[in-house]
Amino acid sequence: MPRHETSQQDQESQQEFRQAAAALGRRRLLTVTGAAAVLAFTTNLPGSAQAAEADARTAIGAEPFTLGVASGDPLPDSVVLWTRLAPKPYEPGGGLPKERITVEWEIAHDSRFRRVARKGTATAHPELNHAVHVEAGGLAADRVYYYRFRAGKWLSPVGRTRTAPAFGADLNELRLAAVSCQAYHHGYFTAHRHLAEEDVDLVFHLGDYLYEYAVDAHGGSRAYTDRELPAAFNKETVSLEDYRLRYALYKSDPDLMAAHAAHPFLVTWDDHETENNYADDIPEDGSSSEEFLVRRAAAYRAYWENLPLRKPQQPSGPDMQLYRRVRFGKLAQFDILDTRQYRSDQAYGDGWHQPGPESTDSSRTMTGSEQERWLIDGWRASDAVWNVVPQQVTFCERRSDSSDAYKLSMDAWDGAPASRERLLAGAETAGIKNLMVLTGDVHRAYAYDIKRDFGDQKSRTMGTEIVATSITSGKDGVDKPDNWQTYMDANPHMKFYNGHRGYVTVRLDKQQARADFRTVAVVTKPGAPVGTAASFVTEAGNQGLHEA
Repeated sequence: MPRHETSQQDQESQQEFRQAAAALGRRRLLTVTGAAAVLAFTTNLPGSAQAAEADARTAIGAEPFTLGVASGDPLPDSVVLWTRLAPKPYEPGGGLPKERITVEWEIAHDSRFRRVARKGTATAHPELNHAVHVEAGGLAADRVYYYRFRAGKWLSPVGRTRTAPAFGADLNELRLAAVSCQAYHHGYFTAHRHLAEEDVDLVFHLGDYLYEYAVDAHGGSRAYTDRELPAAFNKETVSLEDYRLRYALYKSDPDLMAAHAAHPFLVTWDDHETENNYADDIPEDGSSSEEFLVRRAAAYRAYWENLPLRKPQQPSGPDMQLYRRVRFGKLAQFDILDTRQYRSDQAYGDGWHQPGPESTDSSRTMTGSEQERWLIDGWRASDAVWNVVPQQVTFCERRSDSSDAYKLSMDAWDGAPASRERLLAGAETAGIKNLMVLTGDVHRAYAYDIKRDFGDQKSRTMGTEIVATSITSGKDGVDKPDNWQTYMDANPHMKFYNGHRGYVTVRLDKQQARADFRTVAVVTKPGAPVGTAASFVTEAGNQGLHEA
């Protein structure tokens, strides 16, 4: 993008521009207006000029823990604990004064807190919308803990979490779940209620935690008759306040709160946390990058505020390093990717298109070069039995039909096959024997064999891709979508395809991985039971899915 030439007379604006550009740490520069706006997101943080401190006993006049509690990013000796104070969650500022509030926290070995392991205080800053992130350390590895918060006379719900095993631990098994795509206006989060009851060690949220689209007074497909949502939700999210309020709407859902209280989450985003199908600094609607980066800064900040993430993930303006690595003993290495912030713009637009010179260009990337090197270097150093890559969009080739004129999704890895090829070559060179990719985005459940060459089905099977269906997005699903047979015929490496809502659980051990696709039939009405649509296994050292 060409540099924006500012007036030499406007020294104050020029200085502001330089400060914002430095804070962004990007190779592009913004217009003065855009830089000033992004600078506000970079500088309006707790610091030396902090807000006054309020007395929680008088500042909080009603229940402040309306959005529940959460935990995440477990390490062998620590875990992130999260909450947000919001007596009036559907109002800007949550019904609290613009003052700091001290919050007590404790984490214990038992749910009645008779054996407290650690405790302390944290500050809920108004600049961070009174969100609290506690990195509780000094914990024992591979242990279940219980935690809670106190603000004044108010006591939070109790959350359950667990630490990761020691880095060199000889772990026998690990149970995880993967979820994605939870459009509030498309139905009830019933699947999250069932997820809260699952026996899993951790949950991966693979993106689309919220949607930027308007939610009407009746909650869209939830069709509320006993209450009305405020008009503030009935518009697309653009500003920081918009995104903050939308998170308040989502996180006030009791089913989502139950899932967060039951399990530690490791999260990554896709597109709707900011805007549909954006790519790096390029928005969906073709507006300027300068405008979009201001919106992205707002979205990224609200994302960090509302999820259990560590300090290194705190954004600076429109930049936020979300890709990171988590080890669970010698059994599993998780390389969590970000395929939105650094990707090439979608070829031929962001829909389905026949592959061509634009999509097959060798320079195209889904991850950016730095993240790509980080992933491959991590594989080279890995001694884990399973190398698992939680990420956003479909990794395997997915042809629209069996004809020579087939189309591919330009928003998925099919739109950047050179980027996929570099990763597969890197995994091969690194000697990765058991590769599993966890995916969201498509509102369908899929199970794939990852072929070394998708054009040659006899080529080596390098791993498996397990695609979690949506929690609600797409509304009520069906067992076999209309294109079920077409897809199965066109993609022999596709072993499973289902259109219901739900999540997937995966059990890893030294001999095999087992994926259970857990689904509900209805989300436009609450309370649907959960069942297992199918189960697949792949053997360690002998990759390839077969039905259990």
